Amino acid sequence: MLDLDENQLKALMRNAIAEMNQEEKKIFSITKKIDEIDYMSFFAAAKKMASYRTFWMNTNEDYLLVSVGNIHDIIAKKNRYEETCSSWDKIQKKAVIHNPYKVPGTGLVALGGMSFDPRKEKTTLWKQFTDSQLHIPQFLITKYRGIFYLTKNMYLSKDDDPHTILKDLLEKEHILLSGMNDQNKADINSKKEVEPKQWKQAVSQAIQRIKNDQKLEKIVMAREMQLTFTDQVEINAVIKKLLDTQPHSYVFAFDHGGDCFVGATPERLVKVEKEKMLSTCLAGTSPRGSTVEEDEKLSHQFLNDEKNLKEHDFVVQMIRKGIEDYCIDINIPNKPSIYKLKNLQHLYTPVEARLKKDATIFDIIKQLHPTPALGGTPTEEALDFIRSHELLDRGWYGAPIGWVDNNCSGEFVVGIRSGLIQGDKASLFAGCGIVKDSDIEEEFQETSMKFLPMLNVLQG
Repeated sequence: MLDLDENQLKALMRNAIAEMNQEEKKIFSITKKIDEIDYMSFFAAAKKMASYRTFWMNTNEDYLLVSVGNIHDIIAKKNRYEETCSSWDKIQKKAVIHNPYKVPGTGLVALGGMSFDPRKEKTTLWKQFTDSQLHIPQFLITKYRGIFYLTKNMYLSKDDDPHTILKDLLEKEHILLSGMNDQNKADINSKKEVEPKQWKQAVSQAIQRIKNDQKLEKIVMAREMQLTFTDQVEINAVIKKLLDTQPHSYVFAFDHGGDCFVGATPERLVKVEKEKMLSTCLAGTSPRGSTVEEDEKLSHQFLNDEKNLKEHDFVVQMIRKGIEDYCIDINIPNKPSIYKLKNLQHLYTPVEARLKKDATIFDIIKQLHPTPALGGTPTEEALDFIRSHELLDRGWYGAPIGWVDNNCSGEFVVGIRSGLIQGDKASLFAGCGIVKDSDIEEEFQETSMKFLPMLNVLQG
């Protein structure tokens, strides 16, 4: 039996309800195949129906998740990786799941992210985003290998009537699948780089600290650009432009109560399908050339640049060390290659392995975050400096964001090349790795370059 008709679905729900006691509540999840849909209009229609919506696309693999609503939050406050893993495990064991396909990202799926540093002093900027939050949506569209799936999740209790619940869900489903279109009428009204002189002073202090401390090798310093617009920014339009201009990235949008963390990151933290694990080292940044000849020359110089190779190797060795206790059959190339984006190019090394039997994706995230590309080396010493000298609350910027399903699959990326959009305002974020021989002006220009993917999309 694959997709259920309405009567079969009601019968399945009645059986689940019959097995419950009076006080119990249970998640019920049903997945079916659907015809190809306009997923952007689905995402746009979600704006009027729910305060939560998520867009996630791995453009290299044409893999898509679009979610609507929130029936359950998984929020962890202290030991966020362990608490999240434990809560997710308990939810799966109690849930009633009908998913005959079991492809990645179908069935019961939780989406969300974590803050970069839970010990950093909080500001009101990220008020809609907690230090660790995954949510289970009410509706989820999945596109996998060209086929579309629709998952519906709901809570059932002893007194629920399946007919009433299904009628309500079908009405909402019809609205979402009918879709709508948003037109972005917003233009940039003002642009402000936050405290550039103070940022350069902090970078100078970081360089001096590294020179004076034999253990400290690298500190990543981020900064913020604030934008105001002539109108409310339509997230749909931003996503469409990111898909058009950043074809080799993960395009994401986490819209929580009207505040939307959106971007196009090239950096995978970890991907898991059953026991297969893939991580990515993407560290070191260089501009693209304006001609083929110039581009090839820059790539050659980049592959032989001692500073960038050293910075890249920091991350490779950190990934290797981080996964050793949880993986076997680790495979890492000896040398990096070039990963080209529209505006930038990076040094790239894939890391493949197999998860040990009892290891989870959350074990890997705990070991890998923050990578030296986002924090520094050694991690704790670098984070301590960042907490006391960086001028912004990173929130989910530079942190793990992604999804996990009940079929032992999931994927988390690093939330860079991104911004937080709040109505007619936005904050963009960019950072760079500081080492003992860093040039302050060159590092400032590197962050300016990293603002461009989001800035170009928002200014049209």
